[in-house]
Amino acid sequence: MFKPEGVYVAMVTPFDQNGRMNEGALRKIVDFSIEAGVHGLFPVSTTGEAVHLSQEEKIRNMEIVLDQTQGRVKVTPGVGSSYSGESVILAKKAAELGCDGVVVAPPYFFQMSQEMVEKYFETIIDASPVPVILYNIPLFTQPLGYDVVKRLSRRKNVVAMKDSSGSMVDMVHFMDKVKIAGEEITFLTGREETFFPCLMAGAKGCMTATSGVLPELMVEIYQAWKRGDYLRAKEVQEILPVFVRTMFAVPLPLGFKMALEIRGYNVGSIRPPLSDPEKYNSKMIRTRIEKVMKPILQRIEKIKEKNAK
Repeated sequence: MFKPEGVYVAMVTPFDQNGRMNEGALRKIVDFSIEAGVHGLFPVSTTGEAVHLSQEEKIRNMEIVLDQTQGRVKVTPGVGSSYSGESVILAKKAAELGCDGVVVAPPYFFQMSQEMVEKYFETIIDASPVPVILYNIPLFTQPLGYDVVKRLSRRKNVVAMKDSSGSMVDMVHFMDKVKIAGEEITFLTGREETFFPCLMAGAKGCMTATSGVLPELMVEIYQAWKRGDYLRAKEVQEILPVFVRTMFAVPLPLGFKMALEIRGYNVGSIRPPLSDPEKYNSKMIRTRIEKVMKPILQRIEKIKEKNAK
């Protein structure tokens, strides 16, 4: 059964000046990511503003990404919702379209017990025709407990977990609980700042927003780790923290969209309207992003020159 490994892109959703999904831009960033060597795409993601997309837009997003990908890499769209029924509909549609798996985040907004969260996942997992990737993102949703993950890992359809807690402690305990259960699922970090440390701790890859903006660096970390060049992996990893801090200086995922714009991709703004002060601040932050990205892009050009030889 399919199990995700390597560098996966938590994709942004491009919008045009009228706030509609920009199909042309979405196709371009699919090609950009694949040509940079990533192993998979995660559309309809947190970074992709999934909570601001209608069900029809989510499905259309999947269709575009799959059509443009043409089987070159794995595609695992997000199907999380506050209502498990909608997630089931999206999971079945993803399977019908030909997706390799789906990513399921916990319900959001209303507080729920861990038992209710577990039942939510069970309902979706049991109904999904394709493999399921658990998604722990406590910043925006109900956190997943260690024992909940242990029990869910016993279901044959669960193949992996994306942990965006940013906690190495949590990552290690999740891994240990699954091991105690006698199961084998792959772990992906959702926080780029911990990519190399997580690989060393037993993770098999990442599923991050930075993978969509600086895929060359994320792929370089992964490839260096695979060949045992840990000094190189650590060196590249140390480039990321300042970049990520700059991304979060504006409302998520605006920073990543501005960074992609600097790389030549017109993905537009975020869907919620920005206030005048936020628009002004965004212009200031864009200048900072350009400054932070300049040496990084120079490094990427050197990587490309080296690979071309």
